[in-house]
Amino acid sequence: MPQTVWITGAGSGIGAAIARRFAQEGFGLALTARREATLHDVVSTLSGNTPVLIEPGDVTDREGMAAMAQRICAAAGSIDVLCNNAGLNIPNRRWRDLDWASWDEVLRVNITGALNVIAACLPLMRAQGGGVMIHTSSWAGRFHSAVSGVPYGASKHALSDISASLNSEEGANGIRSCALCPAEVATPLLEKRPGFDPASASAMIQPEDMAEAALFAARMNPGVAVHEIVLAPVRR
Repeated sequence: MPQTVWITGAGSGIGAAIARRFAQEGFGLALTARREATLHDVVSTLSGNTPVLIEPGDVTDREGMAAMAQRICAAAGSIDVLCNNAGLNIPNRRWRDLDWASWDEVLRVNITGALNVIAACLPLMRAQGGGVMIHTSSWAGRFHSAVSGVPYGASKHALSDISASLNSEEGANGIRSCALCPAEVATPLLEKRPGFDPASASAMIQPEDMAEAALFAARMNPGVAVHEIVLAPVRR
């Protein structure tokens, strides 16, 4: 059986690009997003005959994610790679725009949602003797970024540290973790940035670049953990 990658936030942007790239390399796919229709759209763009499981759901549903991981593992035989990609940002992101409802939602999706998916995979990866977890963090998870906003930056700093904790605690179980920390990526998420100019997207990191980084981390020698990959567009 092929190795299986579970991708959250797979309905668009980085998640969809990761699905296409891993499919090209023969991985089996398990795709999760809140809207099932977007997952079918992604599947229609895949090349080859890779096995695909469509598992719509919300990463903030802790019990739902635990049950989903069990279903994927039962159907595919393993979860070899987790691409923990689901994330959220909002327009009201500066202190002067403080909006508790939307700020709480960013933290709920970007931190608690990520933790839920990690916790769902850990017992399965421990039992199978290893696995790779790849988390879509951010440049704002390494450095302060005013344009990214207060709650988003806080959430991505947390995610980067969560990734580091996995290497510290779970390496003995063969589990390796990598935080992808890109600057601006040309995805629909950027449309929520106040003042965003769509014409600038071509000069940004592309979702396909992120997919290549994820594949690199996933294919690393099992004796090596790629702790972090920081990416930025070349300034011209």
